[in-house]
Amino acid sequence: MARLRTFARTLPVALALLATPAIPQNARSDAEIAAALLRPPSIPGQNLDGMRVYLRAGLKTHFHGQHDYPQFLADWSKILTDHGAVVDGSLHAPSAAELENVDVLVIYKGDAGYITPEEKAALDAFVKRGGGIVSIHDALCGPDPAEFARYLGAAKKHGEINFTLDAPVAYDIVAPLHPIMQGMTGIVLYDEAFYKLTWSGEGRVEVLANAVIADTPVARQAGFAGQTVPQIWTYERASGSDRPARAFAWMQGHNYENLKNYQIENMLLRAIAWAGHRPVNELVDYEGASPAPGVPVQAAPARAPRRD
Repeated sequence: MARLRTFARTLPVALALLATPAIPQNARSDAEIAAALLRPPSIPGQNLDGMRVYLRAGLKTHFHGQHDYPQFLADWSKILTDHGAVVDGSLHAPSAAELENVDVLVIYKGDAGYITPEEKAALDAFVKRGGGIVSIHDALCGPDPAEFARYLGAAKKHGEINFTLDAPVAYDIVAPLHPIMQGMTGIVLYDEAFYKLTWSGEGRVEVLANAVIADTPVARQAGFAGQTVPQIWTYERASGSDRPARAFAWMQGHNYENLKNYQIENMLLRAIAWAGHRPVNELVDYEGASPAPGVPVQAAPARAPRRD
């Protein structure tokens, strides 16, 4: 019992020492020591030097297993951290302060085109400095698709009959050599496709994958059943910086289970890196953070294999 009490007393001290930034052995000047102490502590499993990603989610909508935006925030904050990114996020549109040091904004929230003037100003400033955007499913919906397409390359007007509902979406990969599409095959997802899109009149859109719109009653009524429509694309336009503003759009994600598909997960990881002007495989190939000087290397368990 005495040993247990001693352990309980010393554990907080030991944990505090582990969290203290390590001072390099070759640090000689006061400035070098001060810089080492101001550096954030080495945290197991986190890469403090990674690209910065903000996850913009929202409250859940639709039925069980569909449009699970809060689950996305929970899952992908861990997935991206595991792959070397520095992650922040919320269930609200980010402010200018929240986007200040962000490389890529990932949006999985329905009707993200509905934004206040303050939110639009923050988004404009983010894009102007070359910030990247990744749009998932109905994030590209809003009241003014022509305006929102300036950010994403294309957008959809909210309220129109413009969806297949639950139906097969079979991808035709039309840009197999694009680095984002490494390992992507013509998989078939049981999901939802949109077909009435308003395309941006500026910048450059590159379609990565199309799909033939399933012959559902809604698509047939709209006259789009059997037509080929882009479902995955990239977009670049001039910004106020020396690099273009980039966006990537994946129009599926109606059924949240499809975000767990191994090919889709890797595609999204590459898209996030691409949108942030990073090497496209930076997140996919990440193997673990290097510890701070003086901190011993600890073996990490291998990632569990993910299914195709």
